[in-house]
Amino acid sequence: MASPTRAERAKWAKLGLSHKGTLDETTHAMLLRQLYLALFEGRRFREAQAIALQASEVGVLSDVLLQDAARAALASGNLEDAVAHLREAARTGPASRRAFHFWTLGSVLFLAHRYEDAIAALGRAAKSTGGERSLYRAHLALARIAGGEHVGNIQKTIDQLVATPAGQGYGRFVLGHLAYAAGAWDVARQYLQSFVERTLEKPPATAVALEGEIRMARATLKKIGAR
Repeated sequence: MASPTRAERAKWAKLGLSHKGTLDETTHAMLLRQLYLALFEGRRFREAQAIALQASEVGVLSDVLLQDAARAALASGNLEDAVAHLREAARTGPASRRAFHFWTLGSVLFLAHRYEDAIAALGRAAKSTGGERSLYRAHLALARIAGGEHVGNIQKTIDQLVATPAGQGYGRFVLGHLAYAAGAWDVARQYLQSFVERTLEKPPATAVALEGEIRMARATLKKIGAR
């Protein structure tokens, strides 16, 4: 886990997996996840998906590992596999992570312009009572706007998200597009530029996983620049 490069990460993961003795389930699953991360960072997405699915069958954090499989499937252009993995994660994961799985599913469907399906998934996530609820509700509002619905008091939704830790990181992607929908071009530019810059500074696996959001943010920034 502390390996400085993906090559070292893969090397130690494979060494651990080749151990002649018996591996406990947690160690087995986590070694497979490290191998997955090395493959994912190396953009070997189909292999990464297969490893993540193998890891999900070990029986430890299976829903989290299905999320990993979904990210790899999406990165390889296989949207339907990604959706199927996320639906299974939401169905089988513990209640404490269910809203997160529905939100991830909704965000994937949103980027695919499947707004009706995205609204349904994000609506499930927005019913949660956790600390990320403001992000889920804001993303739901964004999907509804993209789907052609009228959403009132966008500024209130923005303010609620800004007031929480969820407004940092990924939240800036949502805030930027809500501000764009509200016609606040300068505010939208600030949020979206911050989202892109911060994401590109993150570990490679995170930046790769959010390539769809980065593309959309850059496209919106280009629209703002053309005004």
